Amino acid sequence: MKLAVVGATGLVGTEILEVLKERNFEYDELLLVASARSAGKQIEYQGKTYTVIGLEDAVAAKPDIAIFSAGGGTSLDWAPKFAEVGTIVIDNSSAWRMDPTKKLVVPEINGDAITIDDRIIANPNCSTIQMVLVLGPLHQKYGINRVIVSTYQSVTGSGKGAVDQMMAERAGETPEMVYPHKIDMNVLPHIDVFQDNGYTKEEMKMTNETVKILRDEKVKVSATCVRIPTMGGHSEAVNIEFDNPYDLEEVKSILSKVPGLVIQDDVANNVYPMPLTAHKKDEVFVGRIRKDESKENALNLWIVADNLRKGAATNAVQIAQYVTENNLVL
Repeated sequence: MKLAVVGATGLVGTEILEVLKERNFEYDELLLVASARSAGKQIEYQGKTYTVIGLEDAVAAKPDIAIFSAGGGTSLDWAPKFAEVGTIVIDNSSAWRMDPTKKLVVPEINGDAITIDDRIIANPNCSTIQMVLVLGPLHQKYGINRVIVSTYQSVTGSGKGAVDQMMAERAGETPEMVYPHKIDMNVLPHIDVFQDNGYTKEEMKMTNETVKILRDEKVKVSATCVRIPTMGGHSEAVNIEFDNPYDLEEVKSILSKVPGLVIQDDVANNVYPMPLTAHKKDEVFVGRIRKDESKENALNLWIVADNLRKGAATNAVQIAQYVTENNLVL
């Protein structure tokens, strides 16, 4: 097993290496890959010193699996080149997510969609991943017709520069601006670029990716995505409208059986999901599970996950584990 991590020097790439170590992912050779700017850099990992290589050298090495976290442009240019030499590419960018010929995968929900012929597999948007982990089993049981979601997303979702901006503002310094406004002590209803319909690209990702993962175009999603000055993860207030009546205790029972999903719902003792307690954890946390008293067959809940873990690195590694365990590597 020859494994490549493309974008190994970035925030998500660093997290991927951490998750690989924690999950004891087995490989015979590890290639740490980055842009020409970072090629030659030395990285200490698992007691060994690795020299970062460029993309051309990585393709020539013909890895079995390449986990990409190097941006959409790099993925569009290079993922096909890896695929041509037989590599399974697991891509964290948005480049391939809505390509009808590519699978968009959260292993617990639709891992069965992957076949031996899939050489480029897309990792969904971080906010989509944590939401569909909850929606998937509930859709199977009750049928979902509509979802309204408002997100509260960590600055880590914008990369190191955004974290640097927030911390500089917090220290009273003049930062390099990643966002169009100050982020510390503020809230920005603006993630990614605005589209012609008035929604942002992030909001449309949640809408379109959810439908693709659930494999049901009947499901309608309306999203408002908001950046807040936190570090531990993304939070979501989700309202779900079902086709059929549901029982609240049955909902909790269904969710309690989903791998990787943890219920934190004890309001009498102030127990509910928070970014602070989700930080550095692989699980998705759900709480504040309650009936929507304004609408029949509707449910409210609150979902939190570390966006660099299950929202990116962990899900990508889980896909890698899935393809190896199911003998999908050529």
